[in-house]
Amino acid sequence: MEKVEKKIEELRRQIRHHDWRYYALSEPEISDKEYDSLLKELKELEKKHPELITPDSPTQRLTNVLQSGFKTVKHGVKMLSLDNTYSYKELADWDKRVRKGLGSQRVEYVAELKIDGVSISLMYRNGILERGVTRGDGETGEDVTLNIKTISAIPLKLLTPNPPKLLEVRGEIYMPKDEFRHLNEQKKKRAEGLFANPRNAASGSLKLLDTKITAERKLSCFIHSFGRAEGVKLDSHYEFLKLAKVWGLCLNPNSRFCESLAEVIDFCNEYEDKKEKMNYETDGIVIKVNSFRQQAALGATLKSPRWAIAYKYPAKQVTTKILDISSQVGRTGVITPVAELMPVECGGVVIKHATLHNFDEIERLGVRIGDRVIIERAGDVIPKVVKVVESVRTGKEKKIKIPEKCPACCSKVEKEKEEEVAYRCINPACPAQLEKSLIHFASKAAMDIEGMGEAVVSQLVKNKKVSDFADIYSLKREDFLALELFKDKKAGNLVLAIKKSKERPLSRLIYALGIRHVGEKAAFVMANKFETMDKLSGVSKEEIDSIHEFGVEIADSVTTFFKHPENRKLISRLKKSGLNMSQPKSSYGDLLSAKTFVFTGELSDFSRMEAERIVRDLGGNASSAVSSKISFLVAGENPGSKLAKAKKLGLKVINEAEFKKLIGGKK
Repeated sequence: MEKVEKKIEELRRQIRHHDWRYYALSEPEISDKEYDSLLKELKELEKKHPELITPDSPTQRLTNVLQSGFKTVKHGVKMLSLDNTYSYKELADWDKRVRKGLGSQRVEYVAELKIDGVSISLMYRNGILERGVTRGDGETGEDVTLNIKTISAIPLKLLTPNPPKLLEVRGEIYMPKDEFRHLNEQKKKRAEGLFANPRNAASGSLKLLDTKITAERKLSCFIHSFGRAEGVKLDSHYEFLKLAKVWGLCLNPNSRFCESLAEVIDFCNEYEDKKEKMNYETDGIVIKVNSFRQQAALGATLKSPRWAIAYKYPAKQVTTKILDISSQVGRTGVITPVAELMPVECGGVVIKHATLHNFDEIERLGVRIGDRVIIERAGDVIPKVVKVVESVRTGKEKKIKIPEKCPACCSKVEKEKEEEVAYRCINPACPAQLEKSLIHFASKAAMDIEGMGEAVVSQLVKNKKVSDFADIYSLKREDFLALELFKDKKAGNLVLAIKKSKERPLSRLIYALGIRHVGEKAAFVMANKFETMDKLSGVSKEEIDSIHEFGVEIADSVTTFFKHPENRKLISRLKKSGLNMSQPKSSYGDLLSAKTFVFTGELSDFSRMEAERIVRDLGGNASSAVSSKISFLVAGENPGSKLAKAKKLGLKVINEAEFKKLIGGKK
C-alpha cells in the first residue's frame, strides 16, 4: 500500500507541475497525449484505492454534482471596483492626485492588462483551495467553489512546501476567444441562443448548477491582486506578483513595473494594437501604486481605491441610423434622451438603443432624427452616440426638442440649477420614479418596513394610495384590505411595521430618501457628523466635502437635494408624521459614545456593514483603518493584517461574543 501511496503522490506532483508549466508559464514540457496518460493512470489508481483520494487531487476538479444554488459569502477584504479613465490627460490628473496624497514620496506603478471577465476571490488554507467567491456587491458574493475547481488554470494546491496559513487572492475568470467561438458554434447547431461576448459566456458558465457543463466550457483565470495572507509579509504589489508565480498561480505575463507615468503611457500605447492578437478580451490597462504602505496611505472612497485606476482603450465603433429619440425617467427624475437605432452589431452585441446622456450633449453633437451616426460601446459596455456623419444628410432630418413635460406624468421639466446639464421631472409623485423610490424607501437597509415589497408598492401606486414617501404614514388598515391578497392580519402587521419605522435613526432616513450618490455608509457618516435633519439640511458644500470619505459629487448632490422646495416640503411632512429626525446617542451610557471600532475577519452573526451600522446607531464610530485612535478592534474568523497591526499598537482587541455584550444584544 505504501508503494501505491507514493506512486499516487508522485503522479499528482507531476500533473500539478505540468499544469503550472502550461497555464502559468505557457511553457509545456510534455504533449497533451502524455499529460492525458498521467491523468488516466492517476484516475485508475484512485478508483482502485478510493480511500487515498484527497480534495486537492487533480482528479477532483469535476465532481459531477448538480448544485441546488449558490450561498452568499462575506468577503474577508472588501472587493472594490476601479474608477475608469478614457484619456492620457485623465490618467495624468489621477497621477497628480496620487502624488499630492503622498507628498514628496517617490511613487512607482505596476501596469497590467485589464481582462474582460468575471471577478473572483480565491481562498487557500494551508496551500489547499478552500473557496471561490464572486465579487457580488463588493461586500458579499456567491460561493462558486465547485465550478471554480473545474478550471485547470486555478491550482487546487499551491506549489510550495511552505504555503501561507491563509491566502486570499483576486483574479478574473475569462473564456478564451477560441473557446467562445466554439461554444457559440455548438449552440447555433442546437438552435440555442448565442452568447453576446466572451464575458457574458464566462459569467453564465460560472453560474451553472451542473459542474460537468461548466467543465466543458473550458474557462481560464488570471490572478491579479493580493487580498490578505497569514504567515507571509509582502511590501509591494510587484513582490506579490513574483511570489504568486512561485506559488503556482496563473498570472497574465503582460505586466510591467513602471517608475514614472511616462512608462505607464508607453505600456498603454504598446498594447493598444497587441491586445487584438491575444486569445482573451482586454479593454484597457490597470495601473496600481506598487507600495502596499502607500496604498494604505492613499486609502479608498466608498467604492474605489485611490491607489489604482483603469485606463480604457477607445471603444469599438460602428455607424447606423437614428430612427427616433425617446426619453427615459430615472428614479431621481432625470430625463435621459435615448436614441432608437437601426439595429447594428458592435463588439459582439446587437445595438438597438444608445444613450445621448443629456440634451446639452444632443446640442453639442448636433444630433437629429434620421441622422447617420457613429456609435461606440463606452468601456465596451454602454452604447453611446459619439458623432454625426453630416456629409450624408438629405435635409429630411428633424431637430430634437427638449421636452417641456415629463413623458411619464406630463409634469413640468426643469433644470435644478442653470449650470447643470440634467433636466428633471420635478413631480415627486411621478409614476416612473415613484414606484422604485418607494421600494428603496421601505427596504431593509433603509426604513425597514417589513411586508412592503414590490408587489405591495405596485398596488399602492396603481390604486393611487400613495404619491410620495410621506403618504405611507397616512395609510390605514382599510387601505391595505382594499388591495389584492390582503387579509386582516397581514394588513394589521403592515400598519404596525410602518409605525415602527418611524423610530429608525436619522442615518436610515437619509439613505431612504434616495439622494443621489448617497449610499448606506455615506448616510451613516453624515448622520453621525450632523446629528439632526435640521442641521444636515442647512449644511454647505464645503462642510460635506471636508468629510474624508466624501467628494465634490456627494457634496453637490446633498446640498442640491435639500435646497429643492419639494424636498423641503417632503421632509416637513415626514416630521409631522412623527418620524425620528435625529441620530440617537448610545442608550448604554458612554459605552460606545465617542468610541471607534474597526472590524476584521468574518463575523458569524453580522455582515461588516451591519456591525458598523449598529456601532453608529449606538453613538460610536466605525473606521476601516487601524490607528492609535481606535478604541476596539473586533476580530472575527480569519482576521487579516489589521489584527497584527492592532496588537503592535497595543489596541484593545475583542471577539464577536465580546462585541455582542458591548452592544447589549442589539441587532
